[in-house]
Amino acid sequence: MKIHFIGADRTVTGSMHLIETNGKKFLLDCGLYQGKRKEAYEINKNFQFFDPKEIDFVILSHAHIDHAGNLPSLVKKGFTGNIYSTFATRDLAYYMLKDSAHIQEKDVEYVNKKRRKKGQNPFEPLYLEKDAQAALEQFVGVNYHRQHEIAPGIKLIFYDAGHILGSSITFLTINENGRIINLGFSGDLGRPNLPILRDPEKIPDVDYFICESTYGGRFHENPQDSEKRLTDVLIKAVNKSSKIIIPAFSVGRTQELVYSFHKIFERNDVVRIPIYVDSPLSVNATEVFRVHHECFNYETSQFLLKHEDPFGFNKLTYITSVEDSKRLNNLKGPHIIISSSGMCEAGRIQHHLANNIENPDNIILMVGYCAENTLGRRIIEREKKVKIFGDEYNLNAEVVVMDSFSAHADANELINYCNQFDKSRLHKMFLVHGDYDQQEIFSKRLNEIGIKNVYIPQKGDVFEI
Repeated sequence: MKIHFIGADRTVTGSMHLIETNGKKFLLDCGLYQGKRKEAYEINKNFQFFDPKEIDFVILSHAHIDHAGNLPSLVKKGFTGNIYSTFATRDLAYYMLKDSAHIQEKDVEYVNKKRRKKGQNPFEPLYLEKDAQAALEQFVGVNYHRQHEIAPGIKLIFYDAGHILGSSITFLTINENGRIINLGFSGDLGRPNLPILRDPEKIPDVDYFICESTYGGRFHENPQDSEKRLTDVLIKAVNKSSKIIIPAFSVGRTQELVYSFHKIFERNDVVRIPIYVDSPLSVNATEVFRVHHECFNYETSQFLLKHEDPFGFNKLTYITSVEDSKRLNNLKGPHIIISSSGMCEAGRIQHHLANNIENPDNIILMVGYCAENTLGRRIIEREKKVKIFGDEYNLNAEVVVMDSFSAHADANELINYCNQFDKSRLHKMFLVHGDYDQQEIFSKRLNEIGIKNVYIPQKGDVFEI
C-alpha cells in the first residue's frame, strides 16, 4: 500500500491524499487550494501527481470547499467513479459545489471587466456549474457506523467528526494479500461541547492515522464564553451604531452564530438588532440543517422541542438576491451582516468589506481560521491596507477576533483525541492540514504522550507500507 501526499501538506487548504492498494487508486478528499490567486489557480487546475481517469473512487470527509471543492475539476478531467460521503455531506455538497462554480464564474466576470480596461488578458473560471452538477451525480451516501465494502478487500466505516454537519472520520479496513491494515483519516476534527453538533467520536484502533493539525500548537477560548463575548460586541455596536460584518463559512459557522444570537436575544441580554444573512449558500445550507437532526447533539434536540426553529427567528433576514444584497450598503447601523466566505476570498463578503472596512465605527468580527495569504488572514493580522478586487483599502474598522467558535479541535483537544489510540498498535501517524510551525509543536506533544513515529509530509511525498 502507498500513501501519496498531494494537498494540505504543511498548509491548511487543498486536502487531498492518494491511496494505492489492491490494484486500486482512490482519494481521501479532493479540496480546493486557497491562497495567492495565480498560484492557487494553477494548483487547482492541474492534477500534478496523477491522472484523474485512473482514480477508482473518492472518500469525502465533509463538504467544506477546501476538502470537496475540486471534485468538479476531477470529474471534468475524466474521473468517473463513486464519491462516498455521509448523506448530510452529500446534501450540503449539492449546494456548495454549485455555489463554488457560480462564485468562480461571477468573480472572474467581475475581475475581467477591470482586466479588459487595462488591456490585460481575461481569466477563465476553474470550472462551471455543469461540471459541479456532473460531480454531484457521482455521490453515494453512506450512514455513520455502517460498514461498506467499497472495493474488493477495502471496507469503509464513517464516524462522526463533530466538525460540521455530516463531517466524518474515515476508518478503513484493508485486506492486502492477507495482511489486515487499519487506516484512519481524521478529515477535520471538531470540538467537544460545541452548540448544535455531536462531539467527535473515537474510531477503532488503527495502524496508521492521517490527522489534521490546524491548531496543533494553539489553544481556543472556552466555547462556554462565546455568548458572553458576542454580547459584549453587540452592546458596543448598539452604542456606536456600528455595522458588524462577519465573514463566516456558510456551513456550520453561520448556523452556530444564528443559534447563539437567538439565545442572546431570547434572554434579553442586549436589545435586539437586525441580522442579515447575505449568502444564498447559507440559506440553502440552513435548509439542509433542518432535515438532518440525526447530526444534532442532545442540547440542540431539546431546544428544538421547546422553541421555534433556531435558524429562522424573528428579525433575521436571509438574503439571496443581488439587489437586496446591494441595498445593505445604504442601511444605517446598528445591524449585523453575516456573509461568506469565511476566509474572505470569494463571494459577497468582499463587497461588504469594501463598503465598510474604512469606517472606524464599524466592527469586523472574525470567527474562524484563515489560511496564509488570504484576505481574512490580513484582516486578522490588522494590516493597515488590504486589497479587495485589486483595489487598496485602509483597514480602519475595529477588528474583533473570536476563536471560541472555531470548528477545529485545538492543541489539547487534538492530543486528547489521539491519546485514546492503542499506542503499541499505532505504527505511524501523519500530520496534514496545518502550518508547519503548528505541526512541529503538535508532533513534539504527541511524542510526549508516547506516539513516537510522527511524520510531517511535504507535497509529493510517498509513504509505502
